[in-house]
Amino acid sequence: MNDNVCYAKSSPREALTWSTVAFFGGFAGVSAFGPIIPTLKQTMAMSPLLMGLLAASPALTGSLLRIPFGAMVDRSGGKKPILILLSLAVLGVAGITLMFGLFPSPAPVHFPFFLLFGILSGCGIAVFSVGIPAVSYWYPQKAQGSALAIYAGLGNLAPGLFAMLLPSMVVWLGFTVSYVAWLGFLIILTGLIFKYMQDAPYFQYREMGIDIDPEALLLACGEELLPSGKAMESIRKAGSDWRTWILTYFYFITFGGFIALTVWFPTYWSESFSIGLVQAGMLTAIYSLSASLLRVLGGYAADRIGGEKVTLLSFVVMIVGALLIVLSNQSLSVAVAGMLLMALGMGFANAAVFKLVPKYMPAAVGGAAGIVGGLGAFGGFVIPPVMGIFVKYSGPAGYAQGFSVFLGLALLAVGFVTILNLQTPISEKTANPASNQ
Repeated sequence: MNDNVCYAKSSPREALTWSTVAFFGGFAGVSAFGPIIPTLKQTMAMSPLLMGLLAASPALTGSLLRIPFGAMVDRSGGKKPILILLSLAVLGVAGITLMFGLFPSPAPVHFPFFLLFGILSGCGIAVFSVGIPAVSYWYPQKAQGSALAIYAGLGNLAPGLFAMLLPSMVVWLGFTVSYVAWLGFLIILTGLIFKYMQDAPYFQYREMGIDIDPEALLLACGEELLPSGKAMESIRKAGSDWRTWILTYFYFITFGGFIALTVWFPTYWSESFSIGLVQAGMLTAIYSLSASLLRVLGGYAADRIGGEKVTLLSFVVMIVGALLIVLSNQSLSVAVAGMLLMALGMGFANAAVFKLVPKYMPAAVGGAAGIVGGLGAFGGFVIPPVMGIFVKYSGPAGYAQGFSVFLGLALLAVGFVTILNLQTPISEKTANPASNQ
């Protein structure tokens, strides 16, 4: 057998493409309710707390399932867990579609059903932590920052596009037709993933019964990182490293915050500035798409100057953006400026954090991706109800005051970045030359 020939099907570029497509389709679940919460709030007579809970419901499974499914990649590759998650999301979207078909104007009694199907539709969000190791295993470490930024950045476009399209479709076509279209899109995408996606070379070689030589695999296929092969061992390895938990906190703010604001902004714009459903969706789309596209640039920046530096600067930008929104005093221009700064900070930080995951935990990328991505994304479920408490006690002014949550979280994160820099051995900081260019 020629060690210079890669016998695995597919290629890094194809693997990146299909992983990104899978994440894009699954991540659309973030917008299951967010863009239409103002309408559902009226028909279902929801309190601010229940409103935040329903909007954030997809993030519950979308975050918690990231841990077991991210670790599963180290044992079975990425294709199988992605298909399971997308299939569960299909069931959730089908349930929402059925509810709107049976009850065009939902009543308060239907809240538990929408909550259940929202939780199911969020399963697709967990595709993210599967794609991180799945993509990482196709690329050498020096190219992982850029590859992961493309994967996450383009996949993250889904909430923004849905925040823009879904309200318009609901206004023009109605709830049922809009969700039928989404259901059809998700079914077709799942079929394409089933047919065309391939696991990383390591898993294909194991399936073919080929002896795996790490050096030959790197030379022929470009796969530098090898999985441990045991899901729980991968989680234990990652969990025993204190840096995993700092990265998790960072991601709780940046990616969890990104999910939270994607579902919160439509209501914020509508209630604070009396903006219509479609216009609120457009502003939310600007935020979501900006954060997603800037994540790609954040990956390139992390490859050049290091993930730690990018993370620190990103949190400073987030602090300024959140402060502007809190102090906007019903000034739309000031609020939009704050929104764009938060998109900039979150986009760059999201990329930087996952540049650091394979750097700090190279022997347990799947487990680390599951913990960081899962518990970090849990912020998308926790933060909206907390912001809803400000509305409960302060009325409409609470929609802006709720952004003080991000002020406190980001200020604490700046301190953690400093600790990370001080405690990380110099040898590890210079281990990856690409991160210090």
